[in-house]
Amino acid sequence: MPIDPNFTSILSKDWEINFTQCTPNGYLKYTDLCNLLQLTAAAHSELGGISFTDMQEFNQAWVLSRMRVEITELPKWRDVVTVKTWINSLENSRSVRALEMYVNGKKIVGSETFWAVFNTKARRPEPLALPYQHFQLYPENKATEMGFSKINLPPEKEIIFERTVFLSDLDIVNHANNVKYLEWCLDLVDENKILSQQVKSFEMNFLKELSLKDKVTIHECINDNNVVFSITKEDKTCFALQINWK
Repeated sequence: MPIDPNFTSILSKDWEINFTQCTPNGYLKYTDLCNLLQLTAAAHSELGGISFTDMQEFNQAWVLSRMRVEITELPKWRDVVTVKTWINSLENSRSVRALEMYVNGKKIVGSETFWAVFNTKARRPEPLALPYQHFQLYPENKATEMGFSKINLPPEKEIIFERTVFLSDLDIVNHANNVKYLEWCLDLVDENKILSQQVKSFEMNFLKELSLKDKVTIHECINDNNVVFSITKEDKTCFALQINWK
């Protein structure tokens, strides 16, 4: 699609939190928080002519490689949140995008995300085939106190769960959706820590894609101030998550 006449390099979009997105205490789930951030990023790419539909003409799609989320507080049911997004860098096959979430003008969430252009037939990264020079970049305007990083996986970790990738885990790119990895791990966390909003920040590294019927193992390493999860397939790490506690 052509560039939308309402396109701007910084997008602000409002979302109302509904009850299906909330935990039993009425606050937004961390998985749905990530979904809202990514839906806003997708809306911005659509306005700018580099959406999934546009890229599929060249068998391309954006896939998430790394994501850091810093949380002051979570919105609750019926809150109207404003998600603001802009691009820090965009070159060849890689892009860093910033996102912030506000309630009543107060910033409550900041996120830094790293995206790669992925050929959905060849299943490998490649340069973006569409023009993107109309996006103004804001390399100095950071949404988080710390940038994303490579998660150090401890050599000593415990196997805590095994599962199979099902159809409900897949997305339009035909691999396990990135939020599903987070959901699998959060389901293994002490629910009291989740419900009492003890998550200060979390960081995710997406290393290898998972497909239908893949069998995976979830590992955990608990430390004083954080917990590190990793997901492996045939002893190869596909995903890493670090949750930092308040």
